[in-house]
Amino acid sequence: MRILLTGGAGYVGSHVLRAVLETGHDAVVFDDLSNGHAEATGDVELVRGDILDAEALRKLFERDPFDCVMHFCGLIDSGESVDRPDRYYRVNVVGGLNLLDAMVRADVKHMVFSSSAAVYGNPQSLPIGEDHPTAPVSPYGWSKLTFEHILESYRRAFDVGYVSLRYFNAAGADESGEIGEAHLRESHLIPLVLRAALTGGTFTVFGDDYDTRDGTAVRDFVHVSDLARAHVDSLRVLEPGSSHIYNLGSGTGHTVNEVIEVARSVTSRDILCETGPPRPGDPPALVASSERIQRELGWNPKYADLADIVRSAWNWHRTHPNGFEAPPAQAPTR
Repeated sequence: MRILLTGGAGYVGSHVLRAVLETGHDAVVFDDLSNGHAEATGDVELVRGDILDAEALRKLFERDPFDCVMHFCGLIDSGESVDRPDRYYRVNVVGGLNLLDAMVRADVKHMVFSSSAAVYGNPQSLPIGEDHPTAPVSPYGWSKLTFEHILESYRRAFDVGYVSLRYFNAAGADESGEIGEAHLRESHLIPLVLRAALTGGTFTVFGDDYDTRDGTAVRDFVHVSDLARAHVDSLRVLEPGSSHIYNLGSGTGHTVNEVIEVARSVTSRDILCETGPPRPGDPPALVASSERIQRELGWNPKYADLADIVRSAWNWHRTHPNGFEAPPAQAPTR
């Protein structure tokens, strides 16, 4: 297959890109690099462009006969989305519509969509299966759910087949240590904890009075390389007019305090912490049931142990303290 990866220079997209290439597919990356890194794409063709530029997308599809689109491009910070819903709906929904329209014009019938557990909102029960009611608590979650509804409409009207992968908390880094998580504005738990370990700074625990076993929020972490494998596995069930929705998680929830303790063990460093108020749009607990994708595609997380996930992330962060930027040049010494 020849696959277009929108947002393929970002954290998840770049790991999926590696999995796509390793399984013999061809790839092109479309990314505006606002939160991605050209260095993460290696020798793959990188088309720099904005998902809101419908004309650029039209020209790209006219030029290149893609068989499938893997769509990662979008804004991802739940808390920020509460303050800037305009940006989140514009990029995640209008941008996605631009992409779908370009696909329909070019008769491209296959999409794998990077969705989110944020579509569920505050869970009624745990673990969360795909049939759990969807009731997002942030504009980010609503933007993901809205695009899923749009995908279903395009399936019915234009025969676009899709797989929507609802990630829980992506974490970790490729075993090679060559790529990892390097958001320009970091909001994810594990990289923030590891940054505190690396710099000696203080990590803020947002909320300590949730109805959980230690009062801090519970999250289900899934290694980014396991996510990447799920995207490639999804190609097996993609057909024009088909639809599949899968959760991607480990099935085990860890509190924020438990993550901090694992990070202390992995890094052998003390991590200073302070408590802040809960962030708007953050549910108290999210734990996945991934039984459907396990049953239908045989997918299981290879990195089931949180310590292994944190260890791979630490390997990336300690060797790339500035992300993909080169370290400052050292002054010559005598």
